[in-house]
Parts: sequence; C-alpha cells; structure tokens
Amino acid sequence: MAPTDPGTTRDQPIPPVSSTPTALAVSTSPGPTPAEAFDALYVGLATALFRQTYLLTGRRNLAKESVERAFEQAWQRWPEVAVDRDPAGWVRAAAYEYAMSPWHRLRRAHRHPDPQPEVDPRSHALLDALLDLPPTYRRTLLLHDGVGLDLPDTAAETEASTVAAAGRLMTARAAVAERMPELAIPRSPAEESALWHEQLGTLALAQPVAPLLTPHAVRTAGENKARLWTQAAIALTALLVGLAAVAMVTAPPRYETPPSPAERVGGVPPRGGPQQLTPQDLYMQKQLDDELVHGPARLVPEVR
Repeated sequence: MAPTDPGTTRDQPIPPVSSTPTALAVSTSPGPTPAEAFDALYVGLATALFRQTYLLTGRRNLAKESVERAFEQAWQRWPEVAVDRDPAGWVRAAAYEYAMSPWHRLRRAHRHPDPQPEVDPRSHALLDALLDLPPTYRRTLLLHDGVGLDLPDTAAETEASTVAAAGRLMTARAAVAERMPELAIPRSPAEESALWHEQLGTLALAQPVAPLLTPHAVRTAGENKARLWTQAAIALTALLVGLAAVAMVTAPPRYETPPSPAERVGGVPPRGGPQQLTPQDLYMQKQLDDELVHGPARLVPEVR
C-alpha cells in the first residue's frame, strides 16, 4: 500500500523535501521513538520524493527502487540521520545519487525511459526535454526550480561551486526553452523562477505514483540487509582466518628454491682452438720428430 502525502494537491508544485514541516518535527521532537520518527518521515516524503526521482530518470521502477533504498539506508544510519539538520535532504541526496548512478545503464530494465501515459502533450514535451539534459544539469534544474532550494544549497547538494551551479541552471533553462517557446519569454527573475517551479510541479503531479512499501516493510528490509551484510562479513573473516591457519600448518619451515628443469641451451658459439690431429697428421709428426735428429745433415742446424 502506497503511503499518502497529505500535503500534496493538484494545485501545489513539487513539495520541497527540505522544508517539509513533518521532517523538521521528526528531527527535533524528543517524544517519538526512532521507529515512529522514521515512519513519520517516510509517510511525509516518500510520495513527493518518488515524483522527483521519476523526473530525474523517467523510469518508475528505478524511482521506486531509489526511494526505498534511500530510506533503507536512512534507517540503517538513523542515529546519524536523526540528528542531521535536514533529515529529508539526507534521504533526498541518497535517492538522487542512487537513481543517477551510471551503472543502471547496464540493466536491461532501465536502459530506456518508460512509455509515458496519454496525458497533456505539453507535459510530454516538457518531460522529454528534461530527460534530454545531462544528468548534472537535470538535477540542478530540479533542485532549484522544482524542489525550491536556493542556489548555494543547490550547489552544495550537487557538489559544485555556486558559479558552476548558476551556469548549469541557466544552460538547462535555455535548453528546455528551445523546445518550449512559452518558457523563453523574457520575465523578471522572480517571475521566471515561479513559472519554472509551477511547470515542474505540475509535471510531477501529473505522473502516477507507483505503489511504495509501507514504512514497516522498509525498516524490516533495511534491518535484514544490514544483518545479511554483517553475517557475510563475519563469514568472510572466518574464511580468511581459516585459510591463514591452514597455510601456517601446511607450509614448510623454510623455503627451498626448487631446481630448475634442464633444458637445451642454444646460441652458444662453437668451441675454439686448434683442430684435433688426424692419424695421418700424427704419423707425419712422428716422422719429422725422428728425422730432425737422425735424418740427413741438411736438416741438422750448423753451428758456426
């Protein structure tokens, strides 16, 4: 059963997650238990966060998965999230980061945006123009003009400087205005911001909301995943310790280099030096040795 969003109506643009009264009450009220505080935050923000994430991705299943995973992480780290100055912003940043992760392109179910229902063609064109923006520009436009954050907060959440965030915002507006001529009419800065906020809010409210898990189911899923990761870490540690113990028992006391196998050596030059005497050479050598002393006189040197 999908949680309801009591503060959302057809005439209200995207509810700014960072300024939801319920979220602020959750983080400051000492009365509710952690589970009650989490449930209140989930009920007040899940639907609006789903709509925002859908505008980022154009994929309902991915938006649903991102919102639920972000709240699971929030429950796993609730002591940290509960004392954060903006718990809703913490969850929103986690959902945006997961939804815009580039590895989703490798998943067949998320390679292409979902087919849009038969709604106002103008809303269809606006969503197509929004999805054609680069991810960082799309996120900057949604945070500033959709959620309603000011420029410094938008820059901080997108991990950019204020100047860079302003440049991305103006570039994104210009790119969408090229396909939506009515948005390109010159206006004052306040009127322009109000118009973009209204257009994005109307677009978000026109999208159907996928059935989200109940707060209890999200908390249970987060606890189960945390328990599973803990058990996996313990099992891996035990396996490494066991392998180390086996290696210590079976290893030799000292390492001896094994002899290298014999192999034929090539490229060695032939042996040098005089050639071996043949039998004929030996015979001639013996003849000369004998005739040097006992031979004719002409072979004996004369002493003068």
